[in-house]
Amino acid sequence: MTSTHEPRAGIRARGLTKTFGSKTAVNGIDFAVEPGRVTGFLGPNGAGKSTTMRMILGLDAPTAGDVKVNGHRYAGSPVPLREIGALLEAHAVHPGRSARDHLRWLAASNGIPTTRVGEVLELVGLDSVAVQRAGRFSLGMGQRLGIAAAMLGDPSVLVLDEPVNGLDPEGIRWVRTFARQLADEGRTVFVSSHLMTEMALMADHLIVIGQGSILADCSMQEFMADHAHSYVRVKTGDIDVAAHVLAADGLEVGRHDPPTGPELHVQGLAAAGIGELLGRHGILLHELTLVSSSLEDAFMTLTADSVEYSAHAPAHQEAGVR
Repeated sequence: MTSTHEPRAGIRARGLTKTFGSKTAVNGIDFAVEPGRVTGFLGPNGAGKSTTMRMILGLDAPTAGDVKVNGHRYAGSPVPLREIGALLEAHAVHPGRSARDHLRWLAASNGIPTTRVGEVLELVGLDSVAVQRAGRFSLGMGQRLGIAAAMLGDPSVLVLDEPVNGLDPEGIRWVRTFARQLADEGRTVFVSSHLMTEMALMADHLIVIGQGSILADCSMQEFMADHAHSYVRVKTGDIDVAAHVLAADGLEVGRHDPPTGPELHVQGLAAAGIGELLGRHGILLHELTLVSSSLEDAFMTLTADSVEYSAHAPAHQEAGVR
């Protein structure tokens, strides 16, 4: 007999749907955000990421389906900040209130000891400006205050929307390390970001959404294996001859003409094999480099048909590319 028991840890969405008039922002999606790993939430602008996060937190009611945090709807939690910490809008703070006072009233409203306020201010590096008005904070300081508020109840689930926005390199590294530490502690960490380089370093698992539907839900390794592409860059003084030799051997060859000079992008054989093949034909190589696609490249490939607003590169940037 199959068990119908639903795991209580983490975030579970079942048939989650949200419409605004005739527009479907989120279209019947199912996903799980598991404890013990950092799950990245990616998608183009207008894909439905923010609406999904708002439904997780009970800020928007689903049109159909549901989403549960630790086995129940977030709105039904008796102590919400102790269960889930969220950063959706870092500057949703009264500008005349100090960082310490902002956190104090949040603590008081959730039955959290005021001693926790000092702990989270120190945790995010704002203890030295705790009495400063939030309205005078920079974007990065506001992000840190938002993370402090999310951590106030020492929750088991963290939902962070663009947590590194406005942070300097040290702050970005801190958020990355912090998210990994929280996951290593067994917490559920759900992070949305447009910074692909950071997501590549931070996330174990990816959920990619486009036009309200799930495009991918898999580990980072699986995502890169399925959607990233690699090629061998070949530079030589005999570019046309090299292209002919490689194509005649059944390899996929594309010629590109960047400002640094003509080059071939070759797929179908490892770099060593390409070098040996060209060497047998007496072709002198200037460069032979394996180039692997980035997470950004893989993401752009997957979501190319899901972008709501797109721009085209100037004609001179596309010239010479086959």
